[in-house]
Amino acid sequence: QVQLVESGGGLVQAGGSLRLSCAASGRTFSTYAIGWFRQAPGKEREFVAAISWSGGSTYYTDSVKGRFTISRDNAKNTVYLQMNSLEPEDTAVYYCAADRINPYRLRVGVPPDYWGQGTQVTVSS
Repeated sequence: QVQLVESGGGLVQAGGSLRLSCAASGRTFSTYAIGWFRQAPGKEREFVAAISWSGGSTYYTDSVKGRFTISRDNAKNTVYLQMNSLEPEDTAVYYCAADRINPYRLRVGVPPDYWGQGTQVTVSS
């Protein structure tokens, strides 16, 4: 019912920036929160950031606070993750996900209702 497509990943040097996009389609999106997760080789998938479509409320994991910014353009049904001051530890496949209730559920580990396919982010040192 909801399709999510990530884009914007790539290779960047430490200290650089990337902006990821998550484009959503399939239904009205005002009721959905969108989050970003990432999974590095050998590690569990972890929460990165989340945002409410309707209210603009945001959450971030501690390791990205001050470096990453989540935002949305509702006219384009797109959520962005601006990543600055990237570190090698940020290397991972980044996934966007949708929750039908609120972004807090994404933060605390409630399984999302929908997942995108992911986009690779590689930060070289």
